[in-house]
Amino acid sequence: MDGMGLPGMEDFGLTRLWLLRHGETEWSRSGQYTGLTDLPLTRVGEDQARAARRALDGVHFGLVLTSPLVRARRTAELAGFPEAQPEPNAVEWDYGDYEGVRSADVRAENPDYLIWKDGVPNGEALEHVGERADRIVERVRTAGVDNALVVAHGHFCRILAARWLGLPASAGRHFVLGTAKACRLGWDKRTPAVEAWGL
Repeated sequence: MDGMGLPGMEDFGLTRLWLLRHGETEWSRSGQYTGLTDLPLTRVGEDQARAARRALDGVHFGLVLTSPLVRARRTAELAGFPEAQPEPNAVEWDYGDYEGVRSADVRAENPDYLIWKDGVPNGEALEHVGERADRIVERVRTAGVDNALVVAHGHFCRILAARWLGLPASAGRHFVLGTAKACRLGWDKRTPAVEAWGL
């Protein structure tokens, strides 16, 4: 896949943002909220990270950023980007009291609960996560490169996609991204757009 040859790039020189979610961890497999707890990848997660290289093969990235958490850094390394720059703004949502709790258990107690509207007790406000995403969007759009890659986390990647599109952070609920899956955010003419999802 040649990131330089995609339609429209030659006309406008606008940076494309690629996102890669980290591979499987014990908590992502069990459905536990995993914010700032620094879990390693499972063996399956390491295999997923190696396989993710295929989705990114042939693309020249002028900027590669990673969450500083080990599951993202290891995914970046195994996907072929050992020199990825740690980006503190790319850490996952701080889930507060729900850290390590299974989302299914939260919903069992409160069937109407939705993290995107109800937030997390004693954790990070969704709006703050969106502000962190905005800082990355600004960094990428002013980097002067054709393609940038951010290796990060499930909820954070979804929020980052929403903010790339100019949507509220809560619109991240519409973008499901599996472990070690990639997506490409770019442009329809000069309008921010999703070009590919779940690669």
